[in-house]
Amino acid sequence: MSTYTYPPARRDDTVDQFHGTPVPDPYRWMEAPDSGELRTWLEAQAALTESHLHEQAGRAETIERLKALWHFTRYTVPVRRGTRYFFTRNDGLQNQAVLYVQEGLNGEARVLIDPNTLSDDGTVAMVNYVLSEDGRLVAYACASGGSDLQEIRVREVDSGLDLPEVLRWCRFSAIAWKHDSSGFYYNRYPQPGTVPDSDLYYNNKVYFHRVGSDQAADALVYERPDAPDFGFGPAVSEDGAYLWLVVWNAASNKNRLYYRAESGGDFVRLLDDAGICQQPIGSVGSTVYLLTDRDAERSQIVALDLNNPAERRIIVPENADALEAAALVGGHIAALYAHDGAHRIALYTLVGGYVRDLPLPAIGSIMGWSGRQDDAEMFVRFESFLYPPTILRYDFASGQTSTFREAGLTFDPAQYETRQIFATSKDGTRVPVFVTHRKGLALDGSHPTILTGYGGYGVNNTPSFGVGAFEWVEQGGVWALAILRGGAEYGEKWHEQGMLGNKQNVFDDFIAAAETLINDGYTQPRQLAIFGGSNGGLLVAACMLQRPDLYGAVLCAVPVTDMLRFKLYTAGRFWVDEYGDADLPDHFRFLYAYSPLHNVPEGIKHPPILITTADGDDRVVPMHSQKFTAELQHKGGGQNVVLLRYEFKAGHGFGKPTSKQIEEIADLFTFARQAMQTS
Repeated sequence: MSTYTYPPARRDDTVDQFHGTPVPDPYRWMEAPDSGELRTWLEAQAALTESHLHEQAGRAETIERLKALWHFTRYTVPVRRGTRYFFTRNDGLQNQAVLYVQEGLNGEARVLIDPNTLSDDGTVAMVNYVLSEDGRLVAYACASGGSDLQEIRVREVDSGLDLPEVLRWCRFSAIAWKHDSSGFYYNRYPQPGTVPDSDLYYNNKVYFHRVGSDQAADALVYERPDAPDFGFGPAVSEDGAYLWLVVWNAASNKNRLYYRAESGGDFVRLLDDAGICQQPIGSVGSTVYLLTDRDAERSQIVALDLNNPAERRIIVPENADALEAAALVGGHIAALYAHDGAHRIALYTLVGGYVRDLPLPAIGSIMGWSGRQDDAEMFVRFESFLYPPTILRYDFASGQTSTFREAGLTFDPAQYETRQIFATSKDGTRVPVFVTHRKGLALDGSHPTILTGYGGYGVNNTPSFGVGAFEWVEQGGVWALAILRGGAEYGEKWHEQGMLGNKQNVFDDFIAAAETLINDGYTQPRQLAIFGGSNGGLLVAACMLQRPDLYGAVLCAVPVTDMLRFKLYTAGRFWVDEYGDADLPDHFRFLYAYSPLHNVPEGIKHPPILITTADGDDRVVPMHSQKFTAELQHKGGGQNVVLLRYEFKAGHGFGKPTSKQIEEIADLFTFARQAMQTS
């Protein structure tokens, strides 16, 4: 058995007291990101990881194959303003997608915004764009180095030139244009230096920005100094009559809903119960349509009159499938449902009469849609494990669906298949698992398999096309996606069964999925890798520690691992409603019971693990990965492979350049394949 030597990490005697329980935190010093000691340790870890991965056979070939597969055209759904259509396109290996505009459905597209020109290495991403009502102006937000921090600029569509203003200090910001295109509403946090650093994620406020003016002149529209943890998402109704504020205070779909006349006046706290989801999907006159889970755990659509808001009418009642999203489009209600983890779209009249389901090419996912209440068409982006992203156009007059833009990826999907199997969790819960592989696969337990999942925040984890997943399957592997509690694939109850004190259910579901893949003959423990990112990184870290015998490799990306201190840093405060708060005695007990950082036993023998994080990650700060890496390396006594892949110019993942995505996937797959060969 080989013994591995790792860069030493100093352990100090820091101990916290939680409700009478002493909790050592020997790597507290790693929470200071600018520490010279930490930077030296990180550079040594990065060098070790690079030397290990780059010397492995097959890595260069994996990169080249990923580049070849990635080189296909990808579109987002078009947005119409007047006679113009706006959409983004990536021609294949561009680091960032480019925004185009064209006249009419069949016009020639021209470049409007190319984020690839904003940095030499592709690390500046356009993360949002919103068009003025007349289509003359576009407000667009850019983020640098993977940060959640955004800057908003305004560009003229005709000239292609930016106006002089730059709006700063924006995170999780919505943009809502006034209908006369004179300016827009947006929300932002305090300017650094005006409040303590610990308060930079509090006191979100709504402003109105007048086009052509400096940000300093922006008018304050709404604030709640009595509720500093509230955030606000402004939206203007399609008829321009109302300004809505979707009010939130956590990373969940629960919210309050306020409104006022767009022309001015006081805000009405229409729905001030933060324990439910109340999303406005459109309005007709004073009638507002809402997607809500009030009295409907799988959600329903109701209507209320703003002149008599106490009375609600159920328009589309709850049914057996979970209602994920809805919109008023083409004179109809379009409702997006999740059925056993896959999507379908149902159309209803405005009084709730069922019209039809939109025909979709296969079992898969809707990853975006567009259309307005008076449009004659609707666009959707459809994809699945074996169906690359395709833009479909639905014509309301004819009831026909056609392909508007298709991906340029050439492969024969007939050689592969996706099937759905079901695992049984520890408490008897049925857990869906999508399994994709070559047709004719022999169930002899011999196949290298990657099992992935998420299980949190009510996020629906539906079938989607990933170049990495396809490369793995193309090489003879199996790709499996488990639909875990903590998501909302079966409604809010499914979510609640995987949050707070029920979080262990998520780990049990994932372990059950792994056991089913093994028992059904797809793979065996040494050939099974588990992969998850962010909350999914927490998932695979906890499952590795609870069942180290079950896997051959662990791919743990940007994970949350310190469940006692996560709320102290950046966006961590938004996660308390999902995970809990260690300052509360009962919450401390269940958090401490599974917190990966605090549950690494001395002398543990676990499968090889590759942990990834990045300098610019201000969502899940790198201290989680750093402390967990150090603890695993120390407690393992050198008998385990524990590598930290540290990016020095990247973030949590959103907006990551294509080139960096390819290199990261190649490293993850190279690590997994090597681990499977040597285990």
